[in-house]
Amino acid sequence: MTGIKVAHLTSAHPRFDTRIFVKECRSLASAGYHVSLVVADGLGDQHIDGVKIFDVGSSHGRVHRMRHTTRLVRKKAEEIDADIYHLHDPELMPIGLSLRRGGKHAIFDAHEDLPKQLLTKPYLNAASRRVLSLTFSRYETWACRQFTAIVAATPFIGEKFLLINPSTVVVNNYPVLGELSSVDSGWHNKHKAVCYVGGLAGTRGIREIVRAMELVGDDTRLLIGGKFGEAGLEKEVKQYPGWQHVEDRGWLDRQGVRQILQQSMAGLVTLHPTQNYIDALPVKMFEYMSAGIPVIASAFPLWKNIIEKAACGVCVNPLDPQAISEAIIKITTQPDLAKKMGQNGQQAVRQHYNWQIEEQKLLSLYSKIVLQVRAIQT
Repeated sequence: MTGIKVAHLTSAHPRFDTRIFVKECRSLASAGYHVSLVVADGLGDQHIDGVKIFDVGSSHGRVHRMRHTTRLVRKKAEEIDADIYHLHDPELMPIGLSLRRGGKHAIFDAHEDLPKQLLTKPYLNAASRRVLSLTFSRYETWACRQFTAIVAATPFIGEKFLLINPSTVVVNNYPVLGELSSVDSGWHNKHKAVCYVGGLAGTRGIREIVRAMELVGDDTRLLIGGKFGEAGLEKEVKQYPGWQHVEDRGWLDRQGVRQILQQSMAGLVTLHPTQNYIDALPVKMFEYMSAGIPVIASAFPLWKNIIEKAACGVCVNPLDPQAISEAIIKITTQPDLAKKMGQNGQQAVRQHYNWQIEEQKLLSLYSKIVLQVRAIQT
């Protein structure tokens, strides 16, 4: 795609975000696009894997980001003067609309269903959550009708946006084949441990997971890779008796994630049954499968169908520490069963749940937009 300039914009995600940089930006660069990525993390500019990263400086809290950082992102976006802009944060929608008015093509990447997500925010009271959710839902509908296209991260999100913008494509956030597994990560390297990788929050089940460790046994460890998102939650959870069985590794880069998965006998994704999670497809579930370890997951109908069809894990009530502990004991005391489940998960990822398949959907969408770009240029 010689000459076609693409700019991905984010004010909230890290520069090496798995979906934005590792998958979308690198895939586009490999396909021949001139790719830029505008971020706001204060780590400076960088050129890596064919992607030019432009840093507008870190923000100081949510309000500063919304008011100040977005203006800097807009300024840098205009300086790049791309043909196609790809936006990853709802707060950047006004930038996308401005670019559209200026004759540019703009894609909005819907990672989550934000109106539903707002209904679960712990820092808002119930009335504020409802008002903000309804208000943003109306704005989102109006704005997204004007974008060139919408990229949705799950089929459920895609169904919603298809009613708003017919140029909606579902590009699932599935893992890159081979990234988190290797030929030398056999079961002889496993610890008697399970893991959780991701943000640490109440609605993501961290309380129940740690409480489950009280019931599992002294010789089994819980390996955690992630950061606490709620100020008092970390202090609370570390006072639970089960915390003595936890190995907290903090935030991990992709190599760190790979290592923790290679050491574990199962991966936990026991999110709470909130509106925002029930219909989601959490990337960590598929990363566990890709790494060849069984999944211990919330028994939501969508997730249960995937896991039972692939025979790659155990589904539990995420609010019940006893049920979680029983699933951990089942897997850690039956290594042959665990290994078979892990192999089944890897096979399912190779056949259905991988980025190489999803990448083609993204490239197909871009090819269609390029035809529109070329038509204007000629």
